[in-house]
Amino acid sequence: MHDPEALQHYLDVLLRESNFTRAAHELYISQPYLTQLIKRIEKKLGTPIINRDSIPFTLTEAGTIYYQYLEKISYDHLQLDRKLAQFIRPDHEIIKIGVLESLGTFLLSVLLPPFLAENSDVEIQLFEAFPRETEKRLLNEQIDCYLGQTPETLNKGLDVYVNGGETYYVVIAPNSPFYQKDRFILEPDELDLKELLEQPLVLSAPESAIRHQVNGLFQKYNITPKIVLESNSILTATNLATKGVGLTISAASILKRMNHTPINLLPLDDSLLKIEFFMAIKKKHEVSPKLQNMIELFQKLDLKSEIK
Repeated sequence: MHDPEALQHYLDVLLRESNFTRAAHELYISQPYLTQLIKRIEKKLGTPIINRDSIPFTLTEAGTIYYQYLEKISYDHLQLDRKLAQFIRPDHEIIKIGVLESLGTFLLSVLLPPFLAENSDVEIQLFEAFPRETEKRLLNEQIDCYLGQTPETLNKGLDVYVNGGETYYVVIAPNSPFYQKDRFILEPDELDLKELLEQPLVLSAPESAIRHQVNGLFQKYNITPKIVLESNSILTATNLATKGVGLTISAASILKRMNHTPINLLPLDDSLLKIEFFMAIKKKHEVSPKLQNMIELFQKLDLKSEIK
């Protein structure tokens, strides 16, 4: 087998199951085939790639290098396909969209279905990254447009179209001394925000758009935050906060996807933390009719997100 994505999947399942028989059953292949496949890879590399002596199975150092090699090949294949798409499918227009993953789960699900229904000859390519990287890609014309939030932080070399926004909340789990039993949405001024921000916190990474504004709150209240944990994913940070790891500030679009659990949500006033959605393109960059259709649709959509 030479398919790097399939090999990655085989390794993922084997590591998760830590048993060749169970992994083979889940992969719809025979146990001897899976065993021999791993042995052939290890023989070719000249070293073991999986630690089998303890449960759960883990990758050896060589196995980690091999896994990263498979990831790179898979990524290179994807990039090649993207670059060749304009020649392979010349009748299709390609629109490259840069977006933060956690924001894209909300915005793209609202924007793309109606757009593609009316523009079936368009192919969408997504480039998910932190805001600074996405903005850099747009300015370098590696992508066609950028979907994001907090437009006031953008480079002046971009044309920006703003629509909608969402409410942000302090997430308070039952183990917090501020938690109020049998309550869900609290009144905005019901708790002292400064006291909440002085509690142990679990936050998204400094590169994220929301963290930039949360840092502004720390400055406003002259607080040195007690950060228990940081995550590149606001989804992870929010989920950990609902489990009591620490308080966090999260968006309505994120919280709507969390499992129902006893928590309090304290809404933040727009004057403290304002979130607006935007679509940006590079100034003086030629806009195709299809991309113009997308911009116009973005401006018409109801993109307000809140929890009631």
